[in-house]
Amino acid sequence: MNFFLETLKLIVLFVYYLLESLVFLVVPVRKKNVSGEIVLITGAGSGIGRLLAIKFASLGATVVLWDINQEGLNYTVRVARENGAGRVHSYICDCSKRQDIYRVADQVKKEVGDVSILINNAGVVIGKRFLDSPDSLVEKTMEVNTMAHFWTYKAFVPAMIAANHGHLVSIASCAGLCGGSQLSDYCASKFAAVGFAESIDMEMRTLRKTGVKTTIVCPFVINTGMFDGIKSKWPHVLPILDPEYVAERIISAVRQNQEMLFIPRIVYVLYALKSFLPVKATVLLLDYFGVLDVMNTFKGRPKKE
Repeated sequence: MNFFLETLKLIVLFVYYLLESLVFLVVPVRKKNVSGEIVLITGAGSGIGRLLAIKFASLGATVVLWDINQEGLNYTVRVARENGAGRVHSYICDCSKRQDIYRVADQVKKEVGDVSILINNAGVVIGKRFLDSPDSLVEKTMEVNTMAHFWTYKAFVPAMIAANHGHLVSIASCAGLCGGSQLSDYCASKFAAVGFAESIDMEMRTLRKTGVKTTIVCPFVINTGMFDGIKSKWPHVLPILDPEYVAERIISAVRQNQEMLFIPRIVYVLYALKSFLPVKATVLLLDYFGVLDVMNTFKGRPKKE
């Protein structure tokens, strides 16, 4: 195909996709049925992972729960069953260890079946300045927040490709879109998680595996305890997010095959501005919204959690 025809094709499809996205802003996409799907959620023993497990189970999905905390897993299983869930499976898995992920993944495939919706939700945060962050904890951040995604994809994506059916969900963060003070390792891990998920999405498209979908979720701070102590300078504009609201938005995004989900919506605007504003102007905006020193009051979860 010559240059003229390639360019014409580009223009026509570009305009079509823009119009399509505008239409879907007004007319919501029909939500797909997840009943009967096997949904695996890492970090399901608390927070957003627990809420996603309960909500997916209530929609008729078989949920497979991974966490390192047995007590937390037991509680999630109990609450899910109290909310009508019939098929709930829980496994202790240390997502910082590749061999543990592979071992438990094999167990899941034998005992439950092929996972069709994979939600990488497990995450850790140090919350210290870079030079004060112990090497071991930096490594742990990258292992859980980033490398675990590699190993879970290796374990479960082949079956999705074979069936041309599946959904890969990465619970990333706004910290994966913009650097932040006292978050060097966390931002690095979330930037990597976003880039990895986007790259696999591109691979699925080039392989013509259009039935394998990707959703990347980038929320601001969620009130789950992980970032306990953090406060928003302008809560009406950039609020600390309610976990129930975030879980509902994630479920809707997955069921509508939404590729990117930023929460709250103002993040879409700020991300777009960051792409072309001078660095000094971007820093000015971050300072205005209180993002530059948002970690100054960080406490995090108590050690026992």
